[in-house]
Amino acid sequence: MIISGRGSVSYQADATLPRRASGRSGGQMLSVTLQNLMRDGLVTRRVEPTVPPRVHYRITELGLSLEVALAGVRAWAEEHMAEVDRANELS
Repeated sequence: MIISGRGSVSYQADATLPRRASGRSGGQMLSVTLQNLMRDGLVTRRVEPTVPPRVHYRITELGLSLEVALAGVRAWAEEHMAEVDRANELS
């Protein structure tokens, strides 16, 4: 995944991503999440006809409107990152 500029993400499938307990790879989970974001109108998708295909996602105005609402969640995550990491190490 390549993040370039504000709100733009490029993605190329990577077969080396690990599989989750659900049997889905990280790439499959990302694909499902991006499909849901497109369905909700939060991102748009553009495909370059290359081999393998290169897919670009861009956040929409509707998606950008979430920035203020999510700022509190981002601040909380940054503040508690060490605690979350410790909890993950215990499990």
